[in-house]
Parts: sequence; structure tokens; C-alpha cells
Amino acid sequence: MRYKNLIIVGTSHISRESIKAVTRIIEVERPDIIAVELDKKRFLGLLAKGKPKVSFARLRKVGMKGYVFGLLGSYVQRRLGKYVGVSPGTDMLTAIELAQNYGIQLALIDQDIDVTLRKFSQAFTAREKWRLVVDVVKSFFFRQQEMKKLGIEEIDLSRVPPRRLIKKLIENVRERYPNLYRVLITERNQYMARKLYELIELNPGKKIVAVVGAGHEDELVNLVRRIEDHQVEFLV
Repeated sequence: MRYKNLIIVGTSHISRESIKAVTRIIEVERPDIIAVELDKKRFLGLLAKGKPKVSFARLRKVGMKGYVFGLLGSYVQRRLGKYVGVSPGTDMLTAIELAQNYGIQLALIDQDIDVTLRKFSQAFTAREKWRLVVDVVKSFFFRQQEMKKLGIEEIDLSRVPPRRLIKKLIENVRERYPNLYRVLITERNQYMARKLYELIELNPGKKIVAVVGAGHEDELVNLVRRIEDHQVEFLV
């Protein structure tokens, strides 16, 4: 997706298709700046290629719910990545390596992961916890029925999901988990949009390629446009 000198690439973090798309766009466009959906901690963790370590200091910092969510999310991505033969975050790592190879400026645009997890701990209500339990049980015992509700015939983890499906999944999260949607999607989109706008303002005329998770593209472009038109006064 393009907006002026900004090109946003939506990826799946364990998709071979995403690696090819990131490589193709960067090599064809040869941007001045590559922005990635990472903060400093996740960036360093990705380069180190290590598993998350248990840290009681971090547990106190982000809260139990946020800490467990982070561990579970990392575990699930590793398992899915092993299934398709792609390490989680390879799309971002590809963008980082291409920036190094071509001498392109790299920008980290995501909110600090500890801030996100701490907000998650504060926002995760008892109602949403119960809904999560229900949804997990349904995914195990009524998988086909749940997939049909979303219009999914089969899942190909090696490819980025169609935009129609991504929008439907995001809308489902927004309806069933409004607080988590706010923390994990809305506020992070606002943060990343502000970072992208700052890059555009500080680098007039320079081409920027932003690599983000699929589903963020439309909202990021919309938010950057609204900031530019002074329709948004404050973003996190």
C-alpha cells in the first residue's frame, strides 16, 4: 500500500511469501529508509535468535497476565514456524539484513513491548478471559464450524491471509475483545503512525518502506493522513 513516498508492506511473520515480498519490494524500490514493526527489545531479541527467558524482574514490570501472554504468543509462533519451516520474525529479519546490505537507514517504529504487555495486564478483563477460554475450546473441538463462520476452507500458513479474511478476523477480535483490541491494535497503530509521520517530516522527499504485520496497512495510512491533515491532535 502506498501513500506519497511511503510504501507499507503487510506480512505474516512465518510466511515464505512474506519474505519474498519484502525482498522484492526493497530491491525494486531501493528506499532511503526501511521501517520495521519492532521495538528495541524485540529487535535485539530477533538478532540474538534466542527463546524468551524467565525473568521475575520483567514479570513485576509488565504484570502476570501480560508476561504469560508474551510467553504464550512466542511459543505459538515458534510452533507454527516450525510447522512451515520458517522462524518467526524472518520477514522482519529479512528487511533488517537488506537494510544492512544496501546501507539503508533502519527505523524501529513499534511501541516498547513492555509497555504493551503492561497495558495488556491492566486491560484483560474477566469477561474477556472467559471468552478466550470459550474460543480456545471451540477451536479444538469445533474447528471446522468455526472456520466456516469466517469463510475459511483451509489455512495455508506459508502465505499471507487474504485481506478480506484479515479484516474479518480483526473485526471479530474488536467485537469479542474490545480492551485487548485497543491495547494490541488501536494504540499500537497510533504509535506506529506517529513514528511514520515523524520519519516523513524529518526526511522530506525520501522513500520509506515500512514492513508491518498484515492488517495494519489500511489503518496506518489512514492515521498518517489524518495526522498530516491535523485531524488527530494526540497519538500515544
